[in-house]
Amino acid sequence: MSVLLGRAAIAQGALHGIRRIRADEPWRWLAAGWADMQAVPSISLAYGFVFFLASLSLVGTLFLLNLGALVPVMAAGFLLLGPMLAVGLYEASRRLEAGLPVHFSDVAFVSTRNLTQLALLGAMLMGAMIVWLQIAGWLFAAFYGSSALPPLAEFIPALLLTVRGLTLLVVGTAAGAVLAFAVFTISAISVPLLLARDVDAVTAVLTSIEAVRRNFWPMLLWGWIVTLLTAFGIATGFLGLVVIFPLLGHATWHAHRALTADA
Repeated sequence: MSVLLGRAAIAQGALHGIRRIRADEPWRWLAAGWADMQAVPSISLAYGFVFFLASLSLVGTLFLLNLGALVPVMAAGFLLLGPMLAVGLYEASRRLEAGLPVHFSDVAFVSTRNLTQLALLGAMLMGAMIVWLQIAGWLFAAFYGSSALPPLAEFIPALLLTVRGLTLLVVGTAAGAVLAFAVFTISAISVPLLLARDVDAVTAVLTSIEAVRRNFWPMLLWGWIVTLLTAFGIATGFLGLVVIFPLLGHATWHAHRALTADA
């Protein structure tokens, strides 16, 4: 029965007209995202600045709790939650595309008939974040036993300069990459699709999966672009995310529009 329901949902998703795209299409999404930022720079950068402050607050809290070693884990987890955190940016791009005015209130308080379904999808992504934290905890225990989590200043050299640390880094990166790709597949276009159309979360997720399946290599390129830009933003002490986060948010809206014919 569940298989039949899944196939039915995919069939419904196909009604959105999933397109096959060119291999270089992700670069066009970035260009369109940049154009949106130029159209509403104060709103886009304000959104990015708020996200930057929230990131600093989280990092500061971790250090105050002597959990600085979790900062890289939480930074990696950003990729899992990013699609949901950018809802306001999708709305800004939607309004720009429709020729509607864009105000701060439109971005801060997104109005949609699919609020419940967005919340459900958000719960899915939060669940993935919890799974990632659990995996990271298991891996640390597997390599370091019952040892307490060391301070970040000690943990980073241990990861990079010891055999045990390098092994943990390789295994953890591989596990994180698998989970990140799975989450990317279900969330590549599902959140903006829920914002644009009156569909349920399951249909949106399965439509996203089908879009990635039909356009595997272009979407793999898009995933790499998102990962590398996000990593750069985090490496700048999160400051780079003031620009990168809204850029990727706007670009994701255009990815959704390029992949779905009638969204």
